[in-house]
Amino acid sequence: MAFEGIVSVLKPPGMTSSDVVVDVRRIFGEKRVGHTGTLDPAAAGVLPICIGRATRLFDYLVDKKKEYLAEIRFGASTDTGDAYGVVTETKECSVTHEQLVSVLPEFIGEIEQIPPIYSSISMNGVKLYKLARRGEVTAPIEERKRRITIHALECVEKLAENSFLIRISCSKGTYIRTLCMDIGRRLKVPAYMPFLLRTESGRFKLDDAHTIAELRELGEAGMLDTVVVPMDEAVENIPALRLDGLSARHRRLLVNGAPIPCGLDSIAEGEVKRIYADGDFLGLGTLGSEGLHITVWLGKEDLQK
Repeated sequence: MAFEGIVSVLKPPGMTSSDVVVDVRRIFGEKRVGHTGTLDPAAAGVLPICIGRATRLFDYLVDKKKEYLAEIRFGASTDTGDAYGVVTETKECSVTHEQLVSVLPEFIGEIEQIPPIYSSISMNGVKLYKLARRGEVTAPIEERKRRITIHALECVEKLAENSFLIRISCSKGTYIRTLCMDIGRRLKVPAYMPFLLRTESGRFKLDDAHTIAELRELGEAGMLDTVVVPMDEAVENIPALRLDGLSARHRRLLVNGAPIPCGLDSIAEGEVKRIYADGDFLGLGTLGSEGLHITVWLGKEDLQK
Protein backbone atom coordinates (compact mmCIF):
# COMPACT_ATOMS: atom_id res chain seq x y z
CA MET A 1 0.00 0.00 0.00
CA ALA A 2 1.29 3.47 -0.92
CA PHE A 3 1.01 5.99 1.89
CA GLU A 4 0.71 9.72 1.40
CA GLY A 5 0.12 12.14 4.23
CA ILE A 6 1.57 13.12 7.56
CA VAL A 7 2.22 10.95 10.59
CA SER A 8 2.89 12.51 13.98
CA VAL A 9 5.82 10.79 15.69
CA LEU A 10 6.63 11.00 19.39
CA LYS A 11 10.40 11.43 19.26
CA PRO A 12 12.30 10.22 22.33
CA PRO A 13 15.29 12.09 23.76
CA GLY A 14 18.63 10.93 22.35
CA MET A 15 17.24 10.33 18.86
CA THR A 16 17.85 12.76 16.01
CA SER A 17 15.11 13.96 13.70
CA SER A 18 17.00 12.32 10.82
CA ASP A 19 16.93 9.00 12.71
CA VAL A 20 13.15 9.27 12.88
CA VAL A 21 12.96 9.88 9.13
CA VAL A 22 15.05 6.74 8.47
CA ASP A 23 12.81 4.61 10.69
CA VAL A 24 9.59 5.96 9.16
CA ARG A 25 10.99 5.33 5.67
CA ARG A 26 11.55 1.69 6.56
CA ILE A 27 8.24 1.19 8.35
CA PHE A 28 6.13 2.73 5.58
CA GLY A 29 8.25 1.45 2.68
CA GLU A 30 8.42 4.93 1.16
CA LYS A 31 11.56 6.76 0.02
CA ARG A 32 9.99 10.21 -0.01
CA VAL A 33 9.94 11.02 3.71
CA GLY A 34 10.91 14.20 5.52
CA HIS A 35 10.33 15.99 8.82
CA THR A 36 8.84 19.47 9.17
CA GLY A 37 11.60 21.00 11.28
CA THR A 38 14.41 19.65 13.41
CA LEU A 39 13.77 18.76 17.03
CA ASP A 40 17.00 18.70 19.05
CA PRO A 41 18.38 15.21 19.83
CA ALA A 42 18.09 15.92 23.57
CA ALA A 43 14.44 16.95 23.22
CA ALA A 44 11.34 14.79 23.06
CA GLY A 45 7.91 15.33 21.63
CA VAL A 46 5.83 15.90 18.52
CA LEU A 47 7.66 15.54 15.20
CA PRO A 48 5.35 15.59 12.14
CA ILE A 49 6.74 13.46 9.30
CA CYS A 50 5.64 13.93 5.69
CA ILE A 51 5.25 10.79 3.57
CA GLY A 52 5.09 10.59 -0.21
CA ARG A 53 3.87 13.69 -2.03
CA ALA A 54 3.07 15.26 1.35
CA THR A 55 6.75 16.31 1.37
CA ARG A 56 5.66 19.03 -1.08
CA LEU A 57 3.77 20.64 1.81
CA PHE A 58 6.93 21.33 3.81
CA ASP A 59 6.78 25.13 3.40
CA TYR A 60 3.17 25.18 4.59
CA LEU A 61 3.73 22.99 7.64
CA VAL A 62 7.09 24.17 8.95
CA ASP A 63 5.88 27.73 9.56
CA LYS A 64 3.31 26.76 12.17
CA LYS A 65 3.19 27.70 15.83
CA LYS A 66 4.97 25.38 18.27
CA GLU A 67 4.35 24.73 21.95
CA TYR A 68 6.86 23.36 24.46
CA LEU A 69 7.24 22.39 28.09
CA ALA A 70 10.76 23.04 29.32
CA GLU A 71 12.66 22.87 32.56
CA ILE A 72 14.78 25.92 33.27
CA ARG A 73 17.44 25.51 35.94
CA PHE A 74 19.39 28.38 37.45
CA GLY A 75 22.85 28.34 38.97
CA ALA A 76 24.83 26.78 36.11
CA SER A 77 25.27 27.05 32.34
CA THR A 78 26.61 24.62 29.75
CA ASP A 79 28.23 25.05 26.35
CA THR A 80 25.25 23.39 24.64
CA GLY A 81 22.56 25.08 26.73
CA ASP A 82 21.15 21.72 27.81
CA ALA A 83 22.07 18.87 30.17
CA TYR A 84 24.30 17.17 27.56
CA GLY A 85 26.96 19.87 27.53
CA VAL A 86 30.00 20.78 29.59
CA VAL A 87 29.41 23.13 32.53
CA THR A 88 30.92 26.51 31.70
CA GLU A 89 29.78 28.58 34.68
CA THR A 90 28.27 28.12 38.12
CA LYS A 91 26.96 30.61 40.64
CA GLU A 92 25.33 30.34 44.03
CA CYS A 93 21.78 31.64 43.78
CA SER A 94 18.23 31.17 44.94
CA VAL A 95 15.80 32.26 42.24
CA THR A 96 12.23 32.53 43.50
CA HIS A 97 9.02 31.87 41.62
CA GLU A 98 8.14 35.55 41.93
CA GLN A 99 11.46 36.65 40.41
CA LEU A 100 11.03 34.35 37.43
CA VAL A 101 7.41 35.35 36.81
CA SER A 102 8.30 39.03 36.99
CA VAL A 103 10.68 38.89 33.99
CA LEU A 104 8.79 36.50 31.71
CA PRO A 105 6.58 39.24 30.14
CA GLU A 106 9.75 40.89 28.79
CA PHE A 107 10.26 37.90 26.48
CA ILE A 108 6.74 37.82 25.04
CA GLY A 109 6.27 39.20 21.53
CA GLU A 110 8.80 39.64 18.75
CA ILE A 111 12.33 39.33 20.11
CA GLU A 112 15.83 38.70 18.78
CA GLN A 113 17.78 35.49 19.36
CA ILE A 114 21.30 34.42 18.50
CA PRO A 115 21.23 30.66 17.73
CA PRO A 116 23.45 28.50 19.96
CA ILE A 117 26.69 27.18 18.47
CA TYR A 118 25.40 23.63 18.93
CA SER A 119 22.62 23.94 16.36
CA SER A 120 21.81 22.55 12.93
CA ILE A 121 22.05 25.84 11.05
CA SER A 122 24.83 26.00 8.48
CA MET A 123 27.80 28.28 8.07
CA ASN A 124 29.73 28.05 4.80
CA GLY A 125 27.88 24.82 4.05
CA VAL A 126 28.81 23.13 7.34
CA LYS A 127 26.46 22.49 10.27
CA LEU A 128 27.32 24.80 13.15
CA TYR A 129 27.41 21.99 15.71
CA LYS A 130 30.11 20.24 13.68
CA LEU A 131 32.23 23.39 13.70
CA ALA A 132 31.65 23.71 17.44
CA ARG A 133 32.77 20.13 18.07
CA ARG A 134 35.95 20.82 16.12
CA GLY A 135 36.58 23.95 18.14
CA GLU A 136 36.26 26.19 15.07
CA VAL A 137 33.31 28.06 16.60
CA THR A 138 33.41 28.84 20.32
CA ALA A 139 30.78 31.55 20.77
CA PRO A 140 27.37 32.42 19.29
CA ILE A 141 27.67 34.32 16.02
CA GLU A 142 26.12 37.77 16.19
CA GLU A 143 25.53 37.84 12.43
CA ARG A 144 23.18 34.86 12.78
CA LYS A 145 20.79 36.87 14.95
CA ARG A 146 17.16 36.28 14.00
CA ARG A 147 13.76 37.63 14.95
CA ILE A 148 11.32 35.15 16.45
CA THR A 149 7.97 35.48 18.21
CA ILE A 150 7.02 34.24 21.66
CA HIS A 151 3.22 34.08 21.68
CA ALA A 152 2.87 32.98 25.31
CA LEU A 153 5.27 32.23 28.16
CA GLU A 154 4.31 31.10 31.64
CA CYS A 155 5.71 29.35 34.68
CA VAL A 156 3.75 26.15 35.25
CA GLU A 157 5.30 25.16 38.58
CA LYS A 158 8.42 25.10 40.70
CA LEU A 159 10.09 21.71 40.48
CA ALA A 160 12.89 22.15 42.99
CA GLU A 161 15.29 24.79 44.28
CA ASN A 162 16.28 26.94 41.25
CA SER A 163 14.31 24.63 38.92
CA PHE A 164 11.04 25.52 37.20
CA LEU A 165 8.74 24.13 34.51
CA ILE A 166 7.76 26.70 31.89
CA ARG A 167 5.35 26.55 28.94
CA ILE A 168 6.26 28.32 25.71
CA SER A 169 4.15 28.99 22.62
CA CYS A 170 6.34 30.34 19.84
CA SER A 171 7.09 30.72 16.15
CA LYS A 172 9.31 28.45 14.10
CA GLY A 173 13.04 28.89 14.53
CA THR A 174 12.83 29.55 18.27
CA TYR A 175 15.64 28.04 20.36
CA ILE A 176 14.24 27.22 23.79
CA ARG A 177 17.78 26.64 25.10
CA THR A 178 18.67 30.19 24.14
CA LEU A 179 15.47 31.51 25.70
CA CYS A 180 16.35 29.81 29.01
CA MET A 181 19.88 31.22 28.94
CA ASP A 182 18.56 34.70 28.13
CA ILE A 183 16.11 34.54 31.04
CA GLY A 184 19.03 33.63 33.29
CA ARG A 185 21.04 36.62 32.01
CA ARG A 186 18.10 38.88 32.77
CA LEU A 187 18.13 37.57 36.35
CA LYS A 188 21.95 37.87 36.43
CA VAL A 189 22.49 34.14 37.01
CA PRO A 190 23.59 31.35 34.65
CA ALA A 191 20.84 29.03 33.42
CA TYR A 192 20.37 26.02 31.16
CA MET A 193 17.62 23.70 29.93
CA PRO A 194 17.77 20.13 31.35
CA PHE A 195 14.49 18.99 29.74
CA LEU A 196 12.41 19.88 26.68
CA LEU A 197 9.14 18.40 25.42
CA ARG A 198 7.39 19.68 22.29
CA THR A 199 3.68 19.29 22.96
CA GLU A 200 2.34 20.86 19.75
CA SER A 201 3.51 21.53 16.20
CA GLY A 202 0.76 23.23 14.25
CA ARG A 203 -2.33 20.99 14.30
CA PHE A 204 -0.34 18.02 15.60
CA LYS A 205 -0.55 17.50 19.36
CA LEU A 206 1.13 15.22 21.87
CA ASP A 207 -1.94 13.04 22.45
CA ASP A 208 -2.02 12.11 18.75
CA ALA A 209 1.69 11.28 18.37
CA HIS A 210 2.98 7.69 18.05
CA THR A 211 6.27 6.16 19.09
CA ILE A 212 8.42 4.33 16.56
CA ALA A 213 7.64 1.08 18.39
CA GLU A 214 3.89 1.73 18.04
CA LEU A 215 4.29 2.43 14.33
CA ARG A 216 6.19 -0.85 13.87
CA GLU A 217 3.36 -2.73 15.61
CA LEU A 218 0.76 -1.02 13.44
CA GLY A 219 2.80 -1.89 10.37
CA GLU A 220 2.89 -5.56 11.33
CA ALA A 221 -0.88 -5.46 11.87
CA GLY A 222 -1.50 -3.72 8.52
CA MET A 223 -3.01 -0.68 10.24
CA LEU A 224 -0.62 2.13 9.35
CA ASP A 225 -3.33 3.88 7.36
CA THR A 226 -5.13 4.63 10.63
CA VAL A 227 -2.41 7.07 11.76
CA VAL A 228 -1.70 8.89 8.49
CA VAL A 229 -3.34 12.32 8.31
CA PRO A 230 -4.53 13.07 4.74
CA MET A 231 -2.70 15.88 2.98
CA ASP A 232 -5.64 18.24 2.79
CA GLU A 233 -6.43 17.76 6.49
CA ALA A 234 -2.84 18.61 7.38
CA VAL A 235 -3.30 22.07 5.84
CA GLU A 236 -6.91 22.55 6.89
CA ASN A 237 -6.02 26.02 8.17
CA ILE A 238 -5.81 27.10 4.51
CA PRO A 239 -9.29 28.06 3.19
CA ALA A 240 -10.85 25.67 0.69
CA LEU A 241 -11.98 26.57 -2.83
CA ARG A 242 -14.42 24.04 -4.30
CA LEU A 243 -14.79 23.97 -8.08
CA ASP A 244 -17.99 22.03 -8.74
CA GLY A 245 -18.90 21.20 -12.32
CA LEU A 246 -15.37 21.79 -13.62
CA SER A 247 -15.18 20.96 -17.32
CA ALA A 248 -12.87 18.24 -18.59
CA ARG A 249 -10.90 20.88 -20.51
CA HIS A 250 -10.31 23.05 -17.45
CA ARG A 251 -9.31 20.03 -15.40
CA ARG A 252 -6.77 19.07 -18.07
CA LEU A 253 -5.39 22.61 -17.98
CA LEU A 254 -4.96 22.39 -14.21
CA VAL A 255 -3.32 18.97 -14.49
CA ASN A 256 -0.86 20.43 -16.99
CA GLY A 257 -0.04 23.35 -14.70
CA ALA A 258 -1.89 25.94 -16.76
CA PRO A 259 -4.16 28.63 -15.26
CA ILE A 260 -7.93 28.60 -15.74
CA PRO A 261 -10.42 31.46 -15.44
CA CYS A 262 -11.83 31.71 -11.96
CA GLY A 263 -14.51 34.40 -11.97
CA LEU A 264 -14.56 34.71 -8.19
CA ASP A 265 -14.21 38.28 -6.94
CA SER A 266 -13.92 37.04 -3.35
CA ILE A 267 -10.42 35.64 -3.93
CA ALA A 268 -7.49 38.03 -3.53
CA GLU A 269 -4.66 37.68 -6.02
CA GLY A 270 -1.86 35.52 -4.57
CA GLU A 271 -4.05 34.12 -1.78
CA VAL A 272 -3.38 30.41 -1.21
CA LYS A 273 -6.37 28.05 -1.31
CA ARG A 274 -6.97 24.32 -0.98
CA ILE A 275 -8.37 23.45 -4.40
CA TYR A 276 -11.07 20.78 -4.83
CA ALA A 277 -12.71 19.74 -8.10
CA ASP A 278 -16.01 17.92 -7.66
CA GLY A 279 -14.86 16.71 -4.25
CA ASP A 280 -11.35 15.63 -5.34
CA PHE A 281 -8.45 17.39 -3.63
CA LEU A 282 -6.12 18.75 -6.30
CA GLY A 283 -3.60 20.65 -4.18
CA LEU A 284 -2.84 24.24 -3.26
CA GLY A 285 -3.46 27.02 -5.71
CA THR A 286 -3.40 30.78 -6.10
CA LEU A 287 -5.11 33.34 -8.28
CA GLY A 288 -2.77 35.20 -10.64
CA SER A 289 -3.25 37.72 -13.41
CA GLU A 290 -3.93 34.88 -15.89
CA GLY A 291 -6.32 32.98 -13.67
CA LEU A 292 -6.33 30.24 -11.06
CA HIS A 293 -3.44 27.76 -11.14
CA ILE A 294 -2.16 24.96 -8.94
CA THR A 295 1.11 25.78 -7.19
CA VAL A 296 1.45 22.53 -5.24
CA TRP A 297 -0.07 19.60 -7.12
CA LEU A 298 -1.40 16.81 -4.88
CA GLY A 299 -4.19 15.37 -7.00
CA LYS A 300 -4.60 11.80 -8.13
CA GLU A 301 -3.47 12.59 -11.68
CA ASP A 302 0.21 13.16 -12.34
CA LEU A 303 1.22 16.51 -13.75
CA GLN A 304 2.16 16.19 -17.40
CA LYS A 305 5.71 17.21 -18.20
